[in-house]
Amino acid sequence: MPSRWHRPEHGDAWIMGVLNCTPDSFSDGGLHMAVEDAVAHGLIMHDQGAALIDVGGESTRPGASPVALDVELERVIPVVAALSEAGVCVSIDTMKAEVMRQAVAAGAKLVNDVSALRHDPDSLAVVADAGVDVCLMHMQGSPASMQEQPHYDDVVSEVLTFFEQRITACLDAGIGESSILLDPGIGFGKRLQDNLALIMAIGRIRQAFSMPVLLGVSRKSFLGLLTGAETGDREVETAVADAIGILQGADVVRVHDVAIQRRAVRVASALADHGLQEFPIQLS
Repeated sequence: MPSRWHRPEHGDAWIMGVLNCTPDSFSDGGLHMAVEDAVAHGLIMHDQGAALIDVGGESTRPGASPVALDVELERVIPVVAALSEAGVCVSIDTMKAEVMRQAVAAGAKLVNDVSALRHDPDSLAVVADAGVDVCLMHMQGSPASMQEQPHYDDVVSEVLTFFEQRITACLDAGIGESSILLDPGIGFGKRLQDNLALIMAIGRIRQAFSMPVLLGVSRKSFLGLLTGAETGDREVETAVADAIGILQGADVVRVHDVAIQRRAVRVASALADHGLQEFPIQLS
């Protein structure tokens, strides 16, 4: 059975809206700490076209410190519950099995784990028992250390090998093949050239495993390296990178500004469906 997160034929790529319930996230830390503010923002993103709202209570920016379990639970579970009760499809962005367990009980439909279910030994069983979808992300190192001189001989081949290993671990644990999404982990233990190579290799990743690919480039530092734009002023750069990712085969894009990026997703998805030859340039 194919994953429901494969991009619909002749339809737009799915949009995952970022909802950071943290004081220290790289882009919007501290903006949605109060439960009512976080829920309100999640509902706005849903109304703007996000198919998923990704709720996180622990920053995974480069250099981030771990958050205690009780603190993370306090930040995210009321938000997950309120959004789920409002009919919003919610994913939980966490590396902790207990947060996954309680978030799923509160209504979360997808686990988004930057450690690909490696950080917590109970995570595989929690996801398998819950029967929810899971996004496996590649990361070299940990959030605290991942940007300290990352190195690859062949980043695409190494990411493909990593996914092969993690998919096998998931299947062996009883997680359904159609429940798995793959995220190459742009900006997570990657140099500029690694990020660019992985975006252009999305089609290769998708073809290798016949699983949907999630692309998360929104406002990330590699975009600033290319243009000099500050973190909060990278929506144009995000739109270009996401559009190229969709043309390469990305099924889901993870974004901060849903309203702006939905427009880019619509255009990119149309081009991906019909090909540039369907839009001939008229010269006057």
